[in-house]
Order: sequence, then structure tokens, then C-alpha cells
Amino acid sequence: MGREFIELFDKWAEDYDQTVAGQDEQYREVFEQYEQILETVASRSFGTVVEFGVGTGNLTEKLIAKGLQVYGVEPSSGMREQIAKRELAFTLLDGDFIQFPAIDAGIDSIVSTYAFHHLNDTEKETAIGIYSKLLGSGGKIIFADTAYLNAEEKEQIHASARELGYNDLLIDLQTEYYTTIDALRSMLERNGFQASFSRLNRYVWLIDATKTS
Repeated sequence: MGREFIELFDKWAEDYDQTVAGQDEQYREVFEQYEQILETVASRSFGTVVEFGVGTGNLTEKLIAKGLQVYGVEPSSGMREQIAKRELAFTLLDGDFIQFPAIDAGIDSIVSTYAFHHLNDTEKETAIGIYSKLLGSGGKIIFADTAYLNAEEKEQIHASARELGYNDLLIDLQTEYYTTIDALRSMLERNGFQASFSRLNRYVWLIDATKTS
């Protein structure tokens, strides 16, 4: 369920915002245009929103600023402690993409940034199947996450990280479950979504999927 990475995020919680701000050279391109990426996801969200992997609350804050009702799901206790310090007006839940408390509200948008890759492809499709049951017609999944256009691009990006000596980034790319756009499109279509994809930086893609059936 992606929970094998919780210990990593508990340790990363205090420094996460410095990383996304570009202070870690190896991850600078991964988080390029970070604020704009968050704004893009928030701007496409509507109604009652469930956010998975809230982290330190950067996207959460933008969703709340737009007047949306937000339920945030976060498995890392370290991250939950960090976001609690911000005293944001939302409901914070202990859970992950697949296992989370029941939400007693109609859900319009399901969102996430920089987190869906913690699930392998089988788990990703399981999660999408759950969301398909939670969303009505016209409901949306709006994710921004690292993905590859195809297998060839995956090899190119790994080779580039290797050549630059970005060993931490390379290990990340090799051990997390980054998938391809075609794989994501197929998962979504099998579960009743029509999806569009647009590249937001070298690593990150916007996945905008609307429930159609």
C-alpha cells in the first residue's frame, strides 16, 4: 500500500519543504515549478476534496484557500505532526491511498501530488477502482506525479541521473514505483475514467481524469 516508505517520510518530514524549494540539487528538476504544479491541481479541484499524501500541507493550504472542503489522508505520523502545526481548517485522517477511514460526505475530487508512485501498478489500479466507486459521474481524479512517457524515456532519465552522479535520485527512481503514461491511461479507462495527461516538468505529469461511467 506504499506504507513501506513511511519510515523514510517520518525522517524527511522536518526537511521536506527545503527539498521542494530546490535546496537539494539532485531533486531540483523534480520539484521545478513546484508552486505552479500545486496551483494547477488546486485550480482543477471542486466541491468536497479528498487529498492523499498531504505531507506538510502545501497543496492542502491552496485547496482550503479556494474555499473547498478538504479531507486529508496521510500515513506518516511525522508528516501529520508537521501539518498539525499549520492549524489548517480541514479534516486530517490516518490512512493511505487504499486503506483509509470512511468519509461521510459526497466526494467530488480526489487529488494528490508527488505520492501516487508509492504504490506499485497493481496497487495503483486497486486504488483507482476504489475511487471509481466513491465518485459520481463528473467526479475527478487530479494527480501530479513523476511518471515516464514510455520505457525509452525511463532509461534516458535513469542514464542522465547516473551520469550526473545523482546517486540518491537514481536510487529513488529505481526503487519507487514510477510507471508510464500508457499504463496509467489503461488503468483509468478500465475503471470508467476519461483521462488527459500533460507534462509539468521533466519528471512530473498532470493526470486529470473524469468519471464517465
